[in-house]
Amino acid sequence: MNTPTNKLTVALEPLLPRLELDPEGMALLTGLPDAATGVTTLVEAGRLPEALRLIAHAMPKREAVWWGCMCSRAMPGPQNLAVDTAALLAAEAWVRKPEEGLRRAAMEAAQKGGFRSPEAWAAVGAFWSGGSMSPEGQPVVPPGEHLTGVAVVGAVLLAALRHSPEKADERYRRFLASAQDIAAGGAGRLDVEPPPAA
Repeated sequence: MNTPTNKLTVALEPLLPRLELDPEGMALLTGLPDAATGVTTLVEAGRLPEALRLIAHAMPKREAVWWGCMCSRAMPGPQNLAVDTAALLAAEAWVRKPEEGLRRAAMEAAQKGGFRSPEAWAAVGAFWSGGSMSPEGQPVVPPGEHLTGVAVVGAVLLAALRHSPEKADERYRRFLASAQDIAAGGAGRLDVEPPPAA
């Protein structure tokens, strides 16, 4: 009987330069075998934002973008702007069908919102997943391998701090559980936390 693969069981060392860790954080992770162990170590040390950053860089790109979408969905903005909804739907469309047209459409949707929301950054994560960053018909400029992780970190942290930032720690833990579910093959869906009444 095959055990399900955890998508965080990837080599940790190549990811370390992407994490912007202080010396203490680097010492915690140095020598660990994989990202899943690194996440556990960071959580046990109370370093939840760093654990979330590691997850964003360790997960396959489609799963990472989906996670950014799930965190964004869980924390709707107080204005519930149409541009944010459009960016979220564009990112989710790319996850379901990672085609070039949908990848470019995700960036267009993110640009319309001025890159200000978690939804926009989830969409940017889709755009930065591959292909070219140049306009169509121009010489190919591939995105850096780390850029989807950077965008997803932006989405997840912006979602956690969207309103009532004093609840960030509790949200980090919810988002962590979502990521672990996705890494194990689940959907990572989260209960929606409505914004406080104006």
